[in-house]
Amino acid sequence: MSTNATNRGEGAAEEVGGKIKKTIGKVIGNEQMEAEGKAKELEGQAKQEAAKAGERVKGAVEEVTGAIKNRVGAVIGNEQMQAEGKARELQGDARQKLNK
Repeated sequence: MSTNATNRGEGAAEEVGGKIKKTIGKVIGNEQMEAEGKAKELEGQAKQEAAKAGERVKGAVEEVTGAIKNRVGAVIGNEQMQAEGKARELQGDARQKLNK
């Protein structure tokens, strides 16, 4: 599993744990616990967003390098290179869309 995927999973776990702690704090009337839970929830959300941003960057790089390979393949008449480039280009685009 990639670092971004790991961070995204950890962020989701922190967010859920924070929500639980916040809810328990609210139910028992403990404002400090509620605030700590909210802070943990926000930390988790931030970690997930950072991981998604990293994946979007990785997708953009894949898309650009794929486009270049695709164009070079077309210019030199190498259909395999062109197809590989197009596949990488589409993979990068999909990675970006998946991490919006």
